Formats: sequence, C-alpha cells, structure tokens
Amino acid sequence: MNLNQIQNVYFIGIGGIGMSALARYFKYIGKQVSGYDKTPTILTNELIESGIDIHFEDDINLIPKDYFVENTLVIITPAVPKMHAEWNYFLERDYQVKKRAEVLGIITKDTFCFAVAGTHGKTTTSSILGHILHESGADVTAFIGGIVENYDSNLIGSGKTVTVVEADEFDRSFLHLHPNIACVTSMDADHLDIYGTDEAIKESFTEFAAKVEDQSKLFVTTDLPLSGITVGVNEEAVYNAFNIRIENGNYVFDVKTPNGVLTDFRFGLPGRHNLMNALMAFAMAVNFGTPTDAIAKALASFKGIRRRFSYQIRTENLVYIDDYAHHPTEINAVHQAVRELYPNKKVMAVFQPHLFSRTKDFADDFAKSLSQFDEVLLMDIYPARELPMEGVTSEWLFSKIDNENKKLVSKEDLIATMLKSDASIMVTIGAGDIGEMVGAIKTALNEKNI
Repeated sequence: MNLNQIQNVYFIGIGGIGMSALARYFKYIGKQVSGYDKTPTILTNELIESGIDIHFEDDINLIPKDYFVENTLVIITPAVPKMHAEWNYFLERDYQVKKRAEVLGIITKDTFCFAVAGTHGKTTTSSILGHILHESGADVTAFIGGIVENYDSNLIGSGKTVTVVEADEFDRSFLHLHPNIACVTSMDADHLDIYGTDEAIKESFTEFAAKVEDQSKLFVTTDLPLSGITVGVNEEAVYNAFNIRIENGNYVFDVKTPNGVLTDFRFGLPGRHNLMNALMAFAMAVNFGTPTDAIAKALASFKGIRRRFSYQIRTENLVYIDDYAHHPTEINAVHQAVRELYPNKKVMAVFQPHLFSRTKDFADDFAKSLSQFDEVLLMDIYPARELPMEGVTSEWLFSKIDNENKKLVSKEDLIATMLKSDASIMVTIGAGDIGEMVGAIKTALNEKNI
C-alpha cells in the first residue's frame, strides 16, 4: 500500500487515544482527515479545533462525497461493532479498510522504529523516549497513547526517519510492527477476553520479541522470561538505577551502564514504576547513540502525561490526582507512589472499573489493591465495547473489598460524595469516562478548599 497515493483518511472511532494520534499525523502531512466517533470528548473537541471534521451519528450520508475508493484509506478501531453502518458501507465498496496497528506498521516499516511493549508502562515509556529523542535533535515522530504535557498532544515531532510507537498487545496488534529497537516492560495477564489464557499472552509477547533481529537491541525487565538486555531498579541488571533519593519532589539517582556509572539524574514523575519506565527509555536512547547529557536534560524536563498520576490540585490542605490505571498492578503502582509521597495522610481512591471481562478476570486482585486505600468509592463498571455479563457488577466487586470505609457511588452522586470526605489526598482511577469528569471534580474541590 502506497500512502502517497492516498488523499483522504477516514477514521471510524477517531476519538480513541491511539486513533487520534494517527489523525493528527495524517493531518500534519497534508491529507484530508475526517471521521466518526460515538460521543464527543475532550479529544474529539481538540481534533475539531485543529480542522478535522468529526460527526457522532453512524450515518453513511455524513461520509464526505469526494472520498472515493481509489483515494481513501479507512482506519477502524477494534472497538467498533460488526454491524456498524459506515464500516459496512466501506467494506461493501472495497475501500482499503485497515486497523490502526496495520497502518502503524505501514508508516514505521521504512523508518528506524522504536517499539515499546508491555501490559503496563507503554505510554509513559514511549512518551519519555519520544521526548528524549526529540529534545536531542533526532528526526523523530512518536505516536503516543496519551496526551504528553510537554507538547499538549499525543504526537511528538514531525520526523521522517525515526519513529516511536506503542506496541499494543490487544488483538495481537504489535505483531504488525517492524521494530529495530524494542522493549518489554511487563507481561501480566490482561485482555483474557482476547487471549483466553495467561500463557497465550506470554506466547504473543515472545513472538513480538522475536521480531527484533538483534537481541542486543531488545530491553527487558529482570523478571521476564525473555532474552535481552536487562533493566532494573535497585537490582542486578545491565542497566541499574541505584542510590535513589527524593529531592524537592524529584527522584535523583545514579545509573550503572555497560560503560560505567553515571550520576545525579533527575526525574519528576512519582512512583518506582515510573522510575523503571524512565530507565527503560534511557537504555534504549543510549543504545541508539543519544548523548547522555542530552538524555539527562530531557529526563529532568519531562512533565508527564495527562491522566498518568496527573496532579489536578496540589495545595497544603488538599491533593487531587487523576490516573488512567485500570489493572490491579497499575492501581498498586498508584498506591505505592501516593504512600511514598504522602506518608501518614488519609488517601481516598475513586475507582471506575473498565470492562466486564477485566473485572471478572481480576476481581480478587482489584479488591486487594483497592483495600489498601484509607477510603474507597466504587463506581459502576464502564462497559466500553462489551455487553453486560451475568453476575459481574460493581456490587459483586464491592463485596470483595476488605475496607470499612467503602461506598458504592453513582456518577451523579460522585462529586457530592467526594466533597463530604475528610481525606487530604484524593485519587480518581480508571480508563472509562471518569476522565471526562475530572474538570468538574477539580472545580468542586477547589471551591470547597477556598
């Protein structure tokens, strides 16, 4: 497929975080871009403001009339149902219809490609790596699964020869990529609705790792059953962060590398998991040949990602943090970071479960991770692409949480319930539409805090 012959790019599910990065990219290189999404969001509003036409009705009459078979690429998200009218319109007329991962594979095939894989840490690691490469002057474009605060975008740079992509394991999408340098941050069980078993997920990651022809350019954490260059925090590894301390809210640390010890790196994102993500990006950049002084400068200036331990309120009396965590391991990481930063403070977590299948598969682990907080507010399950499952409800998950200060709460009552709490640290957690409520929550808490 020759992208140079494509004039129009139509997205079905354009508001997804990964899809919107591709939409920005095609808009930037001069293609006519438009598309459909189910509901308006902050992301779709930003795309519309950039000049991309978006509608929210599944109506073939809203497809632009000059989007012909020979000059149009259609990109779909896996979340779109098979009976979607617009999708079927394009299929029936033999348009080129491709998944997002396939298109990323086409874009990155003729570039030097960095691919970041893992059930957790993809977005943060790829964002840090993209920032390092861009700041060091590399000819890079990084496609990110989150809005990077430094750029207020999920697209970093406009380079032609180097790409950074998140290697998404969902639907085995990452097998479409052609990585020159890659990493695997984690291989925890997830997406069991797709894979069926934990073993099948691990096999898929092993297949992805094998796509890196030179194993000295594959970076892995020490606990993974993969051959590659090991990366660790306070453990025996080829790249090891040690002598870690906190100064003015930042991590300061030294790094053992194959070429010796480097000292006094600074990094501002809290949580040991984020320190690991930074070290993984560091190792990949060093392997690429990026000067270590440029890496140090970029790490110190990295501001974070929207909805990844994102501070909304940070005062003496109240801290409000929002995070995209939607897996028990990620919730544990949020909890570790909060406790490290705010010992002896009362912490309330608001959690919106994402997907019936994920809630069913990890109910006991979710309950255990949530029970660690001082107070828990549990919302209804956000279904996303799924239909309800019998017996899988927030009430069922709620019954498993071992915490006296827990409460089921509806979306409508959430803010009022949060305002009644005396917790000085509040965290909203989840990958559903709770992210759309953050602005209203912040406003209400600020008014109470005056």
